[in-house]
Order: sequence, then structure tokens, then C-alpha cells
Amino acid sequence: MSAKKRTMSGALAGFLAFIGMSVVAGILVTAAVTPALALSGMAASNTINVFENMPAYLSIDQLAQKSNIYATQADGTPVLLASFYEQNRVEVASDAINQFVKDAAVTGEDPRFFEHGGIDLQGTVSGAVTTLAGGATRGGSSITQQYVKNVLVQKCEALNDPEAGKACYADATEVSIDRKLKEMRLAIGVDKNYAKEDILRQYLNITGFGGSVYGIESAANYYYNTTAANLTLPQAASLVAIVNNPVRFQLDKPDSETNGAANGYAANKVRRDYILGEMLQYKKISQEDHDAAVAAPIEPAITPSATGCQTAGASAYFCDYVTHILKTDPTFGEDEDTRLSNFRRGGYNVYTTLDMDLQNAAVATLDNNVPKSVPNWDVGAVVSSVGVGTGDVLAMAQNKDYTQDPNQTGANFTAINYNTDYAMGGSGGFQPGSTYKVFTLADWLKEGHTLNERVDSARKSNWGTFTNSCGATSFPGYNPRNDTSGENRSNYSALESTIGSINTGFLGMAKELDLCEIKNTAESFGVHTATGADLETGASSVLGTNVIAPLTMAVAFAGIANNGSTCSPIAIKSMVAADGTEMPVPKSTCTQSVEPEVAAGMTYGMQRVMTSGTARESYGATSPRVPMIGKTGTTDDAKDTWMSGASSKVATVVGVVNVSGPYKSQRSSSNKFASGPASTARHRMWPDIMSVANAKYGGDAFMEASSTVLRAVQVNVPDLRGKSMAEAQSTLEAAGFVFADGGVVDSELPAGTVASTDPAAGTNADRRSTVTVSSSNGSGVVIPDVVGKSEADAKKTLSGDPYKFTVTAREQVVTDKKQDGQVLSMEPGAGTGAKPNDTVTIVVGKFDPAAAVPGPNG
Repeated sequence: MSAKKRTMSGALAGFLAFIGMSVVAGILVTAAVTPALALSGMAASNTINVFENMPAYLSIDQLAQKSNIYATQADGTPVLLASFYEQNRVEVASDAINQFVKDAAVTGEDPRFFEHGGIDLQGTVSGAVTTLAGGATRGGSSITQQYVKNVLVQKCEALNDPEAGKACYADATEVSIDRKLKEMRLAIGVDKNYAKEDILRQYLNITGFGGSVYGIESAANYYYNTTAANLTLPQAASLVAIVNNPVRFQLDKPDSETNGAANGYAANKVRRDYILGEMLQYKKISQEDHDAAVAAPIEPAITPSATGCQTAGASAYFCDYVTHILKTDPTFGEDEDTRLSNFRRGGYNVYTTLDMDLQNAAVATLDNNVPKSVPNWDVGAVVSSVGVGTGDVLAMAQNKDYTQDPNQTGANFTAINYNTDYAMGGSGGFQPGSTYKVFTLADWLKEGHTLNERVDSARKSNWGTFTNSCGATSFPGYNPRNDTSGENRSNYSALESTIGSINTGFLGMAKELDLCEIKNTAESFGVHTATGADLETGASSVLGTNVIAPLTMAVAFAGIANNGSTCSPIAIKSMVAADGTEMPVPKSTCTQSVEPEVAAGMTYGMQRVMTSGTARESYGATSPRVPMIGKTGTTDDAKDTWMSGASSKVATVVGVVNVSGPYKSQRSSSNKFASGPASTARHRMWPDIMSVANAKYGGDAFMEASSTVLRAVQVNVPDLRGKSMAEAQSTLEAAGFVFADGGVVDSELPAGTVASTDPAAGTNADRRSTVTVSSSNGSGVVIPDVVGKSEADAKKTLSGDPYKFTVTAREQVVTDKKQDGQVLSMEPGAGTGAKPNDTVTIVVGKFDPAAAVPGPNG
């Protein structure tokens, strides 16, 4: 029966109130004596017998509590990164609650709590009469009834559907006799099923203390920076006072005119002192204690319990990554809303893989080397470190300040995690540049090629047709150059291309592979685009044009270092519920991406990158040094630069990137930081992190590469000079070489025939290596043989048509008069190819009798 719109005269209202009081009193008396009988007919519809079938949600079990995310310090102890809650509550046991609190709650809210059966007849009848007469409920609810109402409200707050939650809350808080009677029924059921001490404990854990503060432990933390166990008598009474009317009596509004610091929190003090008086009356405290407590000023020490990853400081982006795992991994619930609600209300302690030693090193080197913002340049810098063989995410940082506040719009702020996939709070990814070449190297070795095999690596305006079983095979106009003009050889080996990061060398390798299989090999190392789109397989993808998250590349490099076994990343080691129960968490899954022998070939080449290749700057600055692999990467126009590498224990990827336009070249002298050029910042940061990793985790030698991976069968390059190009190609391919046309060169041989080869004829070279064949333009001549001719005849021949050589002569003493004036030798020798106007030197005999050797008689 609702009393919301009652307009009766005072006399009629009084009469009805008397009737209502009599009815309610009769019901309650009956309920107290024979509860099951009395309550079985209390409502006309949907009434349950609470004593036989009390709702499960009323059981005294876990309440909504804040959850925490922890990292690990150097000594192995956990360090709090952030807390999350919808209700700031820490549930505690009865013995962790000061007796002053319990006595204050009972004497102030329900003096007959330990005597009645769940409802206080005297108090409830008084409240019901007021409702019947005036249309509004007031006081009279027992502690058990208040507990029931709080549980019903919390049940509503746990609903993920906002509309359902709103309707549920309206039902749970409706001001009506029907709602009050239901509350009473349930209160009697709770009292029947649980001990008084348990009900009181859970009441103190569930009740609100203003704002988002719930439960006595959090109230003690927030208002007095202490624990529920250590509250003083006046503090305990002032907190219990808040329960009566949180908005009116809470202690965190110092500027309030009615309950603020200026008037000594007067409203709360009145209620506090009332409770202290009740405690004295019921002999819970002495007169002396009472007087001292009343005289004590109310002096709150507000200690906010911040929520969210912004409290994690420089580890906020890792924290954000963890929350996305909690929201997206099915281990934690059926759907995203359920997972997040479970976490924010479940009181879980989440222990992560973050290693604060590595994290601190990452943060420090970022701070020292890359600014958080640069005028007219949206510069970003990232670090991701992963445990080899474990998948543990050990470090994750970037050069920005984390925020979820839309009002924080400075260039130093972002909510985007540059290290992770888009779905995990990240950006759309970045091109990894030449660090992606390691997957072509992997596929090269998988297909039976060797590190010392050579390929056609000459730059071309058109690379012709590739093999690509899942996409386009021709890419007109794609003709990338190498990094420096000196990298112009036409037949680099796979090892040389890896050490020097030779673009044309890797395209030459890709020409002998299937572009689709290179993609598949990358995917076997866990590589995928940051946006979830398929990896592209164009020729440019060989040089790293897919957009990939740095964490993904760190996982792949860890797989290479782990003998080719790639372990999926994990950020959560364990999760413990509020009651100490270990909860299931996602586990890392390790998959053999390539055979260990292939991985050994990769690590052989990538160690050479560190010691004598493009990563030697990072290698030289790392201390202590252990065996390490690495690969550098620079995208077109030096937009992004990378240093990726690993020991046998830790893999780290460091990058400096253009987050958005207008894009800046990191090689430009105008784009540098206080620490040095932007393009080399990666080589200043990577060693800082890996030095800490090496000192902490050490590092073992990588598996040795076998001879079959290092070197193929040696074959003698045949002499092809003077042969047609078609015949030369056929001869080379029959011998197991790859033919490459080196273009036209000056030669004395007939135009169109073979002029030279690289490697040269007679050289031993790896089977399947490339032999570059150059054809003659016919512009040269063969030097004629003039030895034995007179000096005059020789000069005439050499300087005349068709040779037109410049002739120089020098004398050599002879003892045979017949050799006087004759040509003894010539340089270059006869039969050598040369061009007109070249210089030929002849040696002419000069007879000297005195130089003759004496005979036996003289």
C-alpha cells in the first residue's frame, strides 16, 4: 500500500495511522513468534517463504571491493601500480574492526540488535506509523534491515544493463509499505541463517560512508588515514555518524557552512556526540572515556584512494594494457561488460609480469633521450621488452604522459599506447622497416638456401615478376635503393645483406622465394598488423612496410632468440581473489616457428649485425655484454627508426617514430634532441635497457649454426668470355648458378658476347649463388703482339689504326747483339683487351759489349 499521494485531513490520517499501526504490529508480533506461518501470507503476489528459500544474493559473502594491479620490485616484492573500483571498499574480518566501531554502530543505530530476530518491533512500528500517516518513511530500520537494503542496492549496481539497473534501484529504494514489508521478511531470514557477529561485520563492510567510500576499512583509510582496527573512540563514533546521513555528515567537505572545518564539522559532531552518549548509556564506555571523546575535535586526514591507470605514473601504459587484457580475454568472463565488472567489483589482486628494474631503465632512458613534445613535430618513442621463452612483458614505456582526461590536450599527453595493437588501447601500428627483413632471412634458410649464397642484388628500375601464391606478382616502378652509394655490388650474399641491411640483397633473396611464404613465416613468429588487417605481401613488404605494434616485434625477436620457439605475450602472472583463491589467468603458448637449425642460422647472421654491422653502435654501448642478436630498421625518409634485438633471456625493441604529420626526417640536422641526433637515439636507449637486463638475467650462447646453413657446395665458375649471353646463361644454370645480366661494358670482345663475370672465371662459389655476367659493347681492341719487332715497327703498329695506343718505351741492356733495338716485352701483354688511346709500354733491347759475361779464357 503506497502512501505517496495521501491528502487526508489530520484526523482521518491519525485514525488510519492507528489502524495501520495495529495491523503492522500484529503482523510483526506474529512474525516474531511464528515467522514462517505469519509471512507465508503477507503479500498477495510473488511472496517467497524466506525462511525456507532465502535468495542467494543475501548470503553473507564477498562484497564489491576495489581491485589492485601490482608490478614486481627488484627484491621480488609487489609494488602497487593502480587500484580500480566502483565502490572503494576493502572487506575485513570482524577481528580487524575496532570494538569501538561495533559498539558505536549497535548503540547508535540498533540498540536491541543482539536481542531481536532481525527487526526491531518498537522502532519499525514507529517508522511504519509515520509512513502511514505522513507518506514518508523514517528511522526504525534495524542493522539487519539496513544490511538487506544495501545488498539489494548493490545487486542493482552490479547489473551491466543501465536501464535494468535503474529500474532495480528504484524498486530497492521505493518509499512504500510493500517495500518495507519485503525488507522485513528478508531481514528475519538473514537473522535466522547467520550469527549476529557475522551480520554486524558484513553490515560494517557494505554500508556507505559518503561518495564512493564503502565499508569501515576504506572509511578509516580515507577519512583518518588509518585502519578500522586502529580507530580511536571519537574517530569511530564520527565515522558511524556518517552512516545515518552520508551527505549531511561526511567529513570531506571542509568548506561546508554546516559541516565544515570552520565550525569543527558541527553537524557530524552533534551526531557523533549522540552516539557517544548512547555508548555511555549502554555501558560500552566509561564516563571518563565519554567526556574525553566529546571534548576531542574532529580532525579528518583525508587520504584519497585514486582509481585508474593514471595513478601508475610512468607505468600507466602497461597498466592500461593489463586492463585491456582483463576486458578482452575470455578467461575473465563471457563478455567485456561482465569481465570489467568482475574486475572493478571483485576485490582481485592482479600480479603482473612487469619488472620494475627494466621498466625504470626504460623510463629513464626515454626521459634522457626523447622529449615528451617537440614544437611542430609529433614525435613518439617506445620501448617494449619481453622475456625469452616465457612471453613475460617485462617493460613497456613511451615518451608521453598517460591521461584519460579529455581536458588534458597538451602534446605531452595521450591515452594511446604506442606499443600495443589498436584493440588493446594502441595506435594503428608503425612500419618496422628493415627489422622485418629477418622473416625473409628465416624463409630463405627454411627453403634450403644458405647464408653464403649470393643473389642478384643490383638495383633495377623493374624487378620483374616475383612468386606470390597469395597476391600480386609484379610491382612496376618499385626500385628501392640501398642506404648508401657504396652499397652497389651486384651479388651480395644473404649474410652480407643481413649484416649491412642491403635492400636490394633482400629483394634478390625474395625473388627466389614465395612472397606469401615470407608472410606465413612472419605470422609463425606471431607477427600481425596492429589493426587486425592481413599482412600485405607486396615486394615492399620485404623491407618492412606493414604496420605492426612494437610489442609484436619484441615477441618475434624473443622467438628467434628462443631457438625459433615463439611464446605469446602475457602480462598477468597470477590473480588472487579477496578470499585468497587463485583465479585462472591466461597462459603463454609457445609454438615452434622455425626449426632450431634455421633459428641458429638466423642468430649467426644477427650476431654479426651486432658485432660488425648496422647495430654495432648499440652493441658497443651495452655493458655487460652477453651474446646478443639484433637488427636495425629505418623507414622511408627516416620517418621511423628502430633497434630490435635480444639476448637469450630478454628481447627489447626501441623506436623513435613520427606519430602523425607533418612528418620529419630523423636524418635531418635540424631534427635532433638534447641528447644527440634523432636518428641515433635508438642506439643510446637500447643499450641502457639491455645493460640492466644483461646484468640481471645474464645470457647464454646461441645454438651454433651448422655448416649446411653457413655454406653450400662449392662449384668452379666456368670461363664464359667470348660466348653468347644465351649460351652463358645456359652454362651457368646447368652448373647450379643463378644467371644475372650485369649490362654492357667496354670490351675488346665482339659486341654482345660475354666480356666478364663476377665472380671471375675459375673462382669457387656456392651452388645457387648468383653469377653476374656482363656483355661486351665491342668498343675495345686486343693488344697485338709486337715482341721481336724493331722499336720503330712496334710503335707504328701500336699507334696506328685501329689501336691508336700511346706508346712509351724503356731500354733494357742485352748482351746478344741480335736483340739490339728489338722489343723484348710489353705491358699490358699481347692479347689483353684495351681501349684506343690506352698506354702500352714496350721494353727495347740495348746492346752493351761491356756487359757481356767473360769466357773461360778471358
